[in-house]
Amino acid sequence: MLLYGRNPVMEALRDGRVSEVLLARGVEDAFAREVKAAADTAGVRVRFSARIELDQLAGTTAHQGILADVADLAWASVDDILDRAEQRKEDLLIVLLDGITDPRNFGAIIRSAEVLGAHGVVVEERRSAPLSPVVAKTAAGATSYLPVAQTKNLPRLIDQLKEHGVWVYGAAGEAAQPAHQVDFSGKVALVIGAEGEGMRRLVREKCDALVSIPVRGQVQSLNASVAAGILLYEVTRSRS
Repeated sequence: MLLYGRNPVMEALRDGRVSEVLLARGVEDAFAREVKAAADTAGVRVRFSARIELDQLAGTTAHQGILADVADLAWASVDDILDRAEQRKEDLLIVLLDGITDPRNFGAIIRSAEVLGAHGVVVEERRSAPLSPVVAKTAAGATSYLPVAQTKNLPRLIDQLKEHGVWVYGAAGEAAQPAHQVDFSGKVALVIGAEGEGMRRLVREKCDALVSIPVRGQVQSLNASVAAGILLYEVTRSRS
């Protein structure tokens, strides 16, 4: 898989997943030296080429002057996420995505989840964007650190999590309970639905509670990745 973007490529180099790096001629010397040092440590070849070649290979001009040939991003398992919380001796914080098909939203949620201390993200197999270079670039390297798992049936997974003492909160703009008034102590799963449609009816019914983000403007809804970031922050704030 071709990965592009400075942060994603550098994280993949540190993670040992890169077989070759392609740098655009003319990138600033300081960045080229940083890439060369990381590549030398990893035993990876760096090749310089015209920027137009990178444009063609990446299918975009937003590659920031660097591409890497990397092993495909691998899905984790839900058990990996549960084990991560247990090993850290922390209350579980897991993000469940119901119908997030935009790869940039998907990547942005992964990034927020990693930054704000979640233990993993789970999507339903048939209702999600794939793990792709766009997801990895938007996640800015977070895919190297945060387990991202698939499940065949999200409502069934919610039932299983509840059996393990996880309290499930669904994001809903019309919910009467604002997130900043919720005590998020204990094991928590946050469910984020698709933009426009929100959560499916069955997923919504499986939630223990619905929470909202108060809005004051004329636009009454937030981008799904922004909503996820705000709710993750509220969990972190509540726990601190």
